[in-house]
Amino acid sequence: MPQSEQTRKTLSDYRKSLQDLKKFYEASEEPEKQQLWEIIKDELQDVLKKYSLNFSKEQMKIFNDPIHGHMELHPLLVKIIDTPQFQRLRHIKQLGGIYLVYPGASHNRFEHSLGVAYLAGCLVKILHDNQPELNITKQDFLCVQIAGLCHDLGHGPISHSFERWVIPEAKKIKKSKRLPDDIPENWEHEQMSVQMFDDIVKRLKAENEDVFEEHGLGDKDVTFIKELIKGAKKLEWRYEGRDEDKSFLYEIVANKQNGIDVDKWDYFARDCHHLGIRNSFDHQRLLKFARVCEVNRRKHICFRDKEADNVYDMFRTRYTLHRQAYQHKMGYIIDTMFAEALILADRDLHEGKPEDMLKISESIKTAEDYSKLTDEIFEQISSSTSDNLKEARDILNKIIRRKLPKFVGEARLTENSMSKEQLTDSWKAAVHKYEPSDPTVSLSADDFSVYLVDLDHGMKDKNPIKKVFFYSKRKPNEASAIKDYQLSSFLPLRFNEELVRVYYKTTDGNKDELKKKVEEAEKCFQDWCKSKFGCL
Repeated sequence: MPQSEQTRKTLSDYRKSLQDLKKFYEASEEPEKQQLWEIIKDELQDVLKKYSLNFSKEQMKIFNDPIHGHMELHPLLVKIIDTPQFQRLRHIKQLGGIYLVYPGASHNRFEHSLGVAYLAGCLVKILHDNQPELNITKQDFLCVQIAGLCHDLGHGPISHSFERWVIPEAKKIKKSKRLPDDIPENWEHEQMSVQMFDDIVKRLKAENEDVFEEHGLGDKDVTFIKELIKGAKKLEWRYEGRDEDKSFLYEIVANKQNGIDVDKWDYFARDCHHLGIRNSFDHQRLLKFARVCEVNRRKHICFRDKEADNVYDMFRTRYTLHRQAYQHKMGYIIDTMFAEALILADRDLHEGKPEDMLKISESIKTAEDYSKLTDEIFEQISSSTSDNLKEARDILNKIIRRKLPKFVGEARLTENSMSKEQLTDSWKAAVHKYEPSDPTVSLSADDFSVYLVDLDHGMKDKNPIKKVFFYSKRKPNEASAIKDYQLSSFLPLRFNEELVRVYYKTTDGNKDELKKKVEEAEKCFQDWCKSKFGCL
């Protein structure tokens, strides 16, 4: 039986049951009638308590946010916010070292997490109000909000760069030095977010054993929150927090199906605001048109077909932010320098773990150690007098004094993908072969760094909008992927690109000589791009 027919039949059965109850009540005599009324009233109150998302205004705490205005958050969320594990997010910049390129981008993970929790609540309320048949409970609402609040607890210093560069490089060094390595393979901040959340639950329960039960949340709900933080990746339903009929709730905070989630909605709006970049995507409008439909025997969050362009704007905004800000040519190199400083300061990468060095990569072993690892570690390194931290200190000093590697050039790969190692070897060969136009200048391949940068719309080389389901005005309970003829003909043919970037590392020496070398390097780069290395 189709879902819409089944829903109509269920509602009809409920209506008949209520009518029978009404007749039974009217036929009753006093005092049984009064007793029956008390029973009915109590039962209805229980239903309202479970399924109504209206909370007492006295309970809610209001946060004034520059992006979403006045946000109301539940007292249980406030208890989580007021823990050391969550407060550390005040000391982790949302965009890492990008604030050294865009001065306004000094916002932090703390405010972003509040915004995600708020938007998660907004989306759940809209689905609850528009589709009561989904049976969304207060417990569902709180769990999704808490997941939104805690989804970034696991971020380290310089945000994404910590997991992108620091942890993988630490593993590589441990392997080369044959040091003990208990860092998990493919470590991601979501794993640490779950570990940190477990620690918050433990600490709160130590203060008040019933802190979650007071709001109707049990162990199954805690499991559900952790699953929401990780996101639902598997096609086969193996999740314990909720049954498959609540699968749509797993798409709100971390959507692994098509990438449309409130995490992106907040950071698009927040980052654009602080970067000074125009945001063409309207998340508030998309919220209004969100609806749950059954597609391929699973419930998904879908959108009106007329919102396809707005959805595409969301994916395009992601690309734009990466192109102009997140992967900015100087912001990128600054983040690599911050990462290098952390690697050089990490005591776990040395025999005997020198006491005058810092606990960095090994901090991911426990929530207690990780809670102390924030962007403030760079101040610790800069103010240290330890000889073992001198190299790390020198790198940070170069960042402060703006003695950064010089950008030589950037090219887009147009043929088959090439690895960073292949590109580096190719560049070195080009430098050895190159004959400078100025005989007083000589170039050394070791003076350059080569980086490979991936840019896409969220799903590598795939068109992400093909993974989004849309419903029509006439058939609001039926959804499907949008057809090509319904999309703008101005959409790109490719949805990803790879860029190769070359930097001149030497920053010390005579300014005129450095200028001449960079100019020759730029000419060499142009010759390299014209040759058969797959670049334009």
